Amino acid sequence: MHALFSHPAVMRYWSTLPHGDISETREWLERQLAASPDESEDFLIEHQGQVIGKAGCWRVPEIGFILHPEYWGRGLAREALEAVIERVFERFPIPAVEADVDPRNEASLSLLGKLGFKEVGRARRTWKIGDEWCDSVYLALPRPILTYPLRQTAIRRPTR
Repeated sequence: MHALFSHPAVMRYWSTLPHGDISETREWLERQLAASPDESEDFLIEHQGQVIGKAGCWRVPEIGFILHPEYWGRGLAREALEAVIERVFERFPIPAVEADVDPRNEASLSLLGKLGFKEVGRARRTWKIGDEWCDSVYLALPRPILTYPLRQTAIRRPTR
C-alpha cells in the first residue's frame, strides 16, 4: 500500500498529500483495520498475488477507491467496485452509495458514471490538501430495485 500512498499521481485527487514515509501508510492501515464493521466495508484489491489498490466504504455510505497507475485502464477498479457495491447493499440498509470526487478527476467521474452514479450536487473549497483547496462533485447510486423476471408461461388458479 505504501507504493500507492507515496505515489504523487495516485494521490493527486486523494484526501491527503502523498505519504512521506512508510509509518504514515502503516497508521492509515491501522485506522482501516480498527474501523467498526458496523460502519465500514473496505477491501484491498489484489491482482496476481500483489496488492494494487483498495476499494470500499471506510464509512458507509461513502465509497472510495485507489489503484496503482500500472493497472489503470484495465477494468480492475470497475470489477472491484461492482463487487463492493453489491456487498454494501447486501450488508447495509442504505438508500444509496455516495461518492465525493474532485471535479478534475475525470477518470473517476467517468468510471462512477458507467456504474450508474448520478451527480447530486457540487461544492467549492471542500478539501484543503497541503496548500491547495479542492472542490467536490457529489454522486449517488440508488439501491437497486428488486425485480422479478417475466414468466414465459401464464399461471392461473386451478378450476374444477
